[in-house]
Amino acid sequence: MRPSNQPALLIIDVMNHFEFEGGQALARAAMPASRAIARLRDRYDAAGRPVIYANDNWMQWQGEFSDLIAACRAKPGPAAQIADTLQPRKGHFYVLKPKNSAFLASALPVLLVQLGVTALAITGIAADACVLATALDSNMRDYTVWVPGDCTAARDAGAKSRALQLLRSTIHADTRSTRAVGGLFPAI
Repeated sequence: MRPSNQPALLIIDVMNHFEFEGGQALARAAMPASRAIARLRDRYDAAGRPVIYANDNWMQWQGEFSDLIAACRAKPGPAAQIADTLQPRKGHFYVLKPKNSAFLASALPVLLVQLGVTALAITGIAADACVLATALDSNMRDYTVWVPGDCTAARDAGAKSRALQLLRSTIHADTRSTRAVGGLFPAI
């Protein structure tokens, strides 16, 4: 078991075009979550802790992370607003992922080891899909997991609530909001 002393913030799938069934509902829920993620990101930046973006590549196998940001910023509405709010800053890390879990077929496992990360604050969209899969995979790799509820979104409140409850009951993840925790990571 790793000691809980080096947290990183993992921001999942926030560069999103929302052009799929249920996308508009997810976009509406993602707006307040993106503001909470930005506040938490500022806390990690101020503490000098790693901030890592893991984003679906939208099956664009020849694109880069900057292409995702540009595509989102070119769309009107929530896609552009969220991209403007949460685009990576200098010193942030990012990986592209082909499927739900940020660990599957990505460089994330190697990056976390190189950064000495032992605990993950997992944020982003969707709580009942990619955030859930990544949190479960994090637990299987012995990371301490915090999924702040105010920093996640799903297509509907019920789906988000069920996902967070599943994380609490199965892997004992902390799902308290950033306002309830007050610090960078509840276990530290």
